Amino acid sequence: MSKNQNIQWFPGHMTKTKRKIQSSLKLIDVVVEIIDARIPISSSNPDLAEIIQNKPKLVLLNKCDKANKSANQEWVNYYAKKGIKALPVDCKTGRGLNKFIPSVREILSDKFEAQKNKGIKNPILRLMIVGIPNVGKSSFINRVSKQSRAKVEDRPGVTRGNQWYTISNDLEMLDTPGVLWPKFEDEKVGLHLAFTGAVKDQVIDIELLAIDFLDAMLKNITPQFLERFKLKEADLDGVQAYELLEIIGRKRGMLISGGEIDTERAANLVMDEYRDGKFGNITLEFPEE
Repeated sequence: MSKNQNIQWFPGHMTKTKRKIQSSLKLIDVVVEIIDARIPISSSNPDLAEIIQNKPKLVLLNKCDKANKSANQEWVNYYAKKGIKALPVDCKTGRGLNKFIPSVREILSDKFEAQKNKGIKNPILRLMIVGIPNVGKSSFINRVSKQSRAKVEDRPGVTRGNQWYTISNDLEMLDTPGVLWPKFEDEKVGLHLAFTGAVKDQVIDIELLAIDFLDAMLKNITPQFLERFKLKEADLDGVQAYELLEIIGRKRGMLISGGEIDTERAANLVMDEYRDGKFGNITLEFPEE
């Protein structure tokens, strides 16, 4: 990350959230963690395994349509080796969510059988949804519960309080009691979360952020990126990220008085277009990391 910018959060609720989750675990049969398929490491709370202990877990790789397809499969394979089922999904469009309930039932098949063997005719099993802000938890709940009781906004931290949802005649779902936060000890985590919009742009120098992003793009240029700005790979030989931001501003006619380039406007454009998937499917983190 640029030396001038260090993204950090200091939430005071993490300890309280841990306690709330742990106290709710006795009601829960499986934990469903939603992460961002583009940044599976940065968008996961590293303390979650310790918090949920030996509870079964299902991972949803959300926003899979904005991530690289082969990278999605790499992550599915990575989790499978750890004995964890992972599904690439898109909670806004519903892609992949048809496999969600069958996967939960598969994970809990032994529990279902045990309940029935005890003479419980219609056993109800319960799952908890967890995820850091802005990974798509509310969109997922709305899709799966077929209701709109969970507020959905494309900004961090809008989900408040506890809420149970009935998602089928034998499954109930609890929204996370509290907010799970990522860890920012690794600067790359803060940077990647900021790229994807999980950190509010208002607390970030958007020009520095765009320069950091373009620095990453220069190492992995996509055809869509070149096409968006009518560039050729040869045009970028030896170009630094801040120079690329100026090139983009000039290409889009973002000039202010005296012919100077409005780099702030260009920076907002770059970040908006990346988050909208205009540069192609880009995964920023891979299992080997």
